[in-house]
Order: sequence, then C-alpha cells, then structure tokens
Amino acid sequence: MDLFAHLEAYVATADEASFSRAADRLGIAQPLLSRRIKTLEGHFGGSLFDRSRRQVTTTELGVLLLPYARDVLDRAQRLRQAAHSALRSRVSAVGVPADCAPAALARAIRAATERGITLGVRELPPGERLSGLADGSLAYALLRVPPEQAAFRVPMGLASAAEGPEPRHGSRRAAHLEELRPRRGRSADPSPPPPVLVLTEDQVDCFEDRLGRAAARAGLPEGRIRPAGPAATALAETLAGRALLLCTEPFARQHGARWAPLGDRSLHRGYDVSAPPGRQGTADVPGWLTALLGAAVGAAAPGPGTRPSADRGDDTPARLAARG
Repeated sequence: MDLFAHLEAYVATADEASFSRAADRLGIAQPLLSRRIKTLEGHFGGSLFDRSRRQVTTTELGVLLLPYARDVLDRAQRLRQAAHSALRSRVSAVGVPADCAPAALARAIRAATERGITLGVRELPPGERLSGLADGSLAYALLRVPPEQAAFRVPMGLASAAEGPEPRHGSRRAAHLEELRPRRGRSADPSPPPPVLVLTEDQVDCFEDRLGRAAARAGLPEGRIRPAGPAATALAETLAGRALLLCTEPFARQHGARWAPLGDRSLHRGYDVSAPPGRQGTADVPGWLTALLGAAVGAAAPGPGTRPSADRGDDTPARLAARG
C-alpha cells in the first residue's frame, strides 16, 4: 500500500465531504479514490466515513485520526523540500593542483554560484585527483597528461634567488638543462652545483620519464635532480640560493623568486579537465569551468569557438602557454 497516496485520499475526502470533489482535487478517478479509502479503512480496522447519508461525513474514528494523517503528509512534504534543497545546494568538489592562482579559483567559484552550483575546491596531488574521480569523491579534476595531448599547456621553468633587477619579459632568455652541467677546468667553481628540485605536482610518470631522459641527454650527473619534499622547504632553499626549483612562472613570482622558462617544451605541464563518466559513458565538463580552471593553472585558453592550432615550433611565451 502506498500509504501517502491513501492518506491524501483520506484527508481530501474529509476536507471536501465528497468523494467526487476529493477525486477532482487529487486528479484521480473517483473509483480509485474509493478503493484507497476502503484499503485504508481495512488497514486501520474501522470506517473513516459514514456513507449512509446523502452527504459524506467523517466518523468518530475518522475525526480522531485526521490530525495524525495531516501531520504525516506535512512531514512528507517537508522531507521532499529538504531533499530538493539539498540536491540544489550539493557541493561539487573539484580537485586542483596546490599552486593554482587563488584569484582565478575564486572566479570559478563565483561563476559556479551564478549557475546555481556550489563548487568546493580541494588542493590535491596528481594521484589523489585521479583516484578522486574514480571513487566519486570529486565531480571534476585537473589531471596531468603529456603536453602534446593536453587541453592546456603550462610553461615550466627554473626559479632561483632574485638578485638584481628582473629582466623584461621580451628580453628574458630561456633556460636549458645543458647549462647546468658541472664546469671543468681551472676556472671551475669548487662548490657543488645547486640541485634542481621537483615539486609533488611534477612527480608523475609522464613528466619524470621525460625529465630523466632530458637530464641524461644534457649530461647532468645522477642525483642532480631530486624530489623537492614540502613546497615551503623547497622555496626556502631556492630563495637562499642553495637550489633551483622547477615550477611555473606564477608560482615563482608569488614567492619572490626569479624565473626563467625552460627551452624544452616537452617538459611543460599538460592538463585536462575531467569528470567521472556520465550515463552515456563520456565525461561531461561545462565549457565555462574548463576555461576557468585552465586559467587557474596558468594556461591561456583560446576564445570561444576557436580550435587549438598545430605547434609550429616557435618559442614565444604566448605559444608555450596556448591551449594544446
């Protein structure tokens, strides 16, 4: 028995004092309403209405039970409203790297709010962002992929202690791993060269394999490139001049470090914005969210309706930051 439907028939009949008017009010046929009343009377073990007179009247049992029936229906309505409100205000968690620009993330949260979506940003390492999509704890995530396969590419470079005036953007020279080889000869510096520290965000297979091969081609000794550990410690070592930090330009600028872009574009970060598979088996990510999350990681997305063009090999910063 559908208790709520039967109680609605009971309350409507008591209010209208008529089976036909109660059926019209509920939008059902009168025989169906009568059957529901009969079923409810059998369930309670007594008559709810006196049908012997011309006008339907509520029996003593019907009058006694009516306030309880109304209370059940009121609570059920409040339950439906609470469920509807909870679904509308449900937080959609999005996994992002720890070095995203806070202002850009704030714009994404505001844009979601304007669309009736509550966006919850969670800063997670790459592996946890991937597993979060798999287990359903994340609605969206920025995932690391090879740069040539990515929707967004973010230029990488070497951060160092800031000494002297910063060169202008147009005159900034690209950094190459070959330049980090130990010097030989009498003029060589006797102090050991500073290590190159790699942040957690870049400790992923698709990046570490490429970096290892590039370091070997450049002739860097084994151990020169090493995991950074906590970002705060790595920054302290970098700003003290005891290390070089592999990172993005916004991250270096935010912490007062000098930054030079890497000349090897295969070592840049690649990102895709992903969601768990939908009902049709494909991920569904809103276009507005994709663009805003791309901006948050420091990538430049093309305008609406444009398609990424092929990589022609130029070295301008705009191309390096262009959407792949």
